Amino acid sequence: MKFEVTILGSSSSTPIFTRNPSAQLLNVNEKYILIDCGEATQNQLLNFGLKANRIDQIFISHLHGDHYLGLVGLLSSLHLNGRTKPMDIFGPAELKEIIDLQFKHSQTSLRYQINFRPTTDDKRNRIFESYDVVVDSFPLDHRIPCTGFLFAEKQRLRKMIKSKIDDLSIPSEMIPLIKKGQSFTDNKGNIHLSEELTTEADQPKIYAYCSDTICSWKYLEYISNVDLLYHEATFMNDMLERAEETFHTTALQAGEIAMKANVKKLLVGHFSARYRELEPLLEEAKSIFPETSLAVEGQTFQI
Repeated sequence: MKFEVTILGSSSSTPIFTRNPSAQLLNVNEKYILIDCGEATQNQLLNFGLKANRIDQIFISHLHGDHYLGLVGLLSSLHLNGRTKPMDIFGPAELKEIIDLQFKHSQTSLRYQINFRPTTDDKRNRIFESYDVVVDSFPLDHRIPCTGFLFAEKQRLRKMIKSKIDDLSIPSEMIPLIKKGQSFTDNKGNIHLSEELTTEADQPKIYAYCSDTICSWKYLEYISNVDLLYHEATFMNDMLERAEETFHTTALQAGEIAMKANVKKLLVGHFSARYRELEPLLEEAKSIFPETSLAVEGQTFQI
């Protein structure tokens, strides 16, 4: 099963040095999910050969412009390009008012339906579930209400042992039932338990997305033991006072969070416009948590 994230934007409040504001595309078994939608998101999709019309869910973490100002433009382009299938949008309740106002005053009636699902920042909430993935929101600690997101693969059925299928002449219609735990009786009347015919399924992978937050440690419980953590690292630690003033995190703190949460890998982004070169931020985070990468635009990371 494909489970990977492509970085579309990794800058903080302003686009600079060829970096764009926050946006990521999650590919879950060839189904696209957009996470945040800063300016130029639709341009980045075009630049990297990713088809916007394959996006069926959009998750917006909070209402600072660098995380949602590309949204109405993307929705408009999908309309102009003939989209008819519904779009699910998850975000703060006020986002619906913003979207409705934009289309009201441009006298635009979309060809497709928007299913808006408001998020809250009070506790962990299950907000979406499909055949392939479940999504939970959880509170971050920013200047305005802000949620992180957990994207988890659905638990798969057990795996058939292929040699058993041939040896016991198991009919194809029995295979899904055996994977679900049903036993199988062969031509000689012998009963074979599901556990004898299958192996454990792979453990579901989990991706945690922490957009904007001060390092308060309040959300560690939600991101513990995930396979890949994306965490903002707006400043280096010599700017700690500025980070705290603006409710952001330093690269050093992001490494500390990853270490304390016992995650497998860390991805840092949301870089301040003051940094042309990003290698120093990477080295700072890696000094605490070696399994750290930069969220470089256009790069795809396996979860």
